[in-house]
Amino acid sequence: MKTYNIAVIAGDGIGPGVVAEELKVLDRVAERDGGFRFEYTYFPWGCEYYLREGRMMPENGLEILKPFDAIVLGAVGYPGVPDHISLRDLLLQIRRGFDEYVNVRPVRLLKGAPCPLKDVKREDVNMVVIRENSEGEYAGEGGWFNKGTPEEYVHQIGVFTRKGCERIMRYAFELAKKNGWSVTSVSKGNALNYSMVLWDQIFHETAARYPDTPTHEYLVDAAACHFVRDPGRFQVVVTSNLFGDILTDLGAAIAGGMGLAAGANLNPEGEYPSMFEPIHGSAPDIAGTGKANPMAAVWSASQLLEFLGYEKYAARVLEAIEAVLVEGQALTPELGGSATTAQVGDALVNKLDELLR
Repeated sequence: MKTYNIAVIAGDGIGPGVVAEELKVLDRVAERDGGFRFEYTYFPWGCEYYLREGRMMPENGLEILKPFDAIVLGAVGYPGVPDHISLRDLLLQIRRGFDEYVNVRPVRLLKGAPCPLKDVKREDVNMVVIRENSEGEYAGEGGWFNKGTPEEYVHQIGVFTRKGCERIMRYAFELAKKNGWSVTSVSKGNALNYSMVLWDQIFHETAARYPDTPTHEYLVDAAACHFVRDPGRFQVVVTSNLFGDILTDLGAAIAGGMGLAAGANLNPEGEYPSMFEPIHGSAPDIAGTGKANPMAAVWSASQLLEFLGYEKYAARVLEAIEAVLVEGQALTPELGGSATTAQVGDALVNKLDELLR
C-alpha cells in the first residue's frame, strides 16, 4: 500500500477546525480505495508559536518540510501578530522556499451555492485563476528610509523575471489546451511601465506558441468589472501575484463566499512539496465556536487528490460538496444554516460514501 506523508500546519483561528474535517474526507477516500493511505505529521506553527518563540516556524522549517509529499495548511493570522509577519514569515516563506510558483484558485459556482449576481447562470461562473506565486509584487524587495522623520519614504519593488512570467503563462496555456478553454491575461501595462509591459510582451510570445487557444487581455480594473458584470467570458485567467490575490477574493464573493474558496500552491515539477489551503483566513472572531465552514478546506483536499493523480476522487469530493449544498440540511451560519463545522464534515463524508459505492 502506498503511503503519502502529509505535513499538517493547522495554524490559527478556525484553521484547526476546518483542517480536521478536511483530513476526515481524505481518509475516507483512502479507505474506499484501499490502495493508498495518508500519514499526517502535525506542526504547531503559526501565531501562537510566534508569541512563544519569536518566529512563525523554526529556522530550519523548510528543511523539516522538504521530505513530505504535500503540505496541508489551515489558516494563519491572529490579533497581536502583525499581518506582514504572520504572512511573510510562514506562508510566503514556504511558497518561495519550495518554488510553489503556480497558485491555482478555482472560481466556480457550485450547485446550491449562493450568488449575489442577478440573472447569472451557474455555468457562467466557472473559471480557474492561475496566479504567479513566487515573485511579482510579493517579492519583498525594497527599503525603508529616514524612519521617523518628515522625509520618511519606502521603496516596494515588484520583481518580474522572464523565467517567472514564461513558466506561469506556459502552465496556464497547457491547462487551457487540455480542456479546450481560452486564456485571459490580466495586467496593468498602461500604468506599470516596466513590470506589466514585460508581462504583456511575454504573454504575446507565449500565445503565439498556442495558436489554437483563444486569448484575451484586460487591465486589472476592467477585469474586476467584468468579473461582476460578465463572469462567463473568463475560463483560464493568468495574472500576477497581487492582482491574482485580489481578483480571487472577488471571485469568491460571486461564487458563494470565502467559505467556498480553495487554493493550491504548486511546484509542478515535484522537486518540493506543494501546499493546499482554503483562502479564507483565520477568522479569529469565530474561532472555537464551530461556526466555520469547512467546505473550502475540503475543496483544497480535492485539489490535493487531483495533484496526486486521483482525478476521479477529486471530482467525487466536489460532487459531495455540491450535494450537501443542494440538500441544505448541513450548512454553517455563513450559508444560512445552523450546523457546526464537524456536522458539515460528517455530512460531506457520508455523501462521499454514497458517491463512491
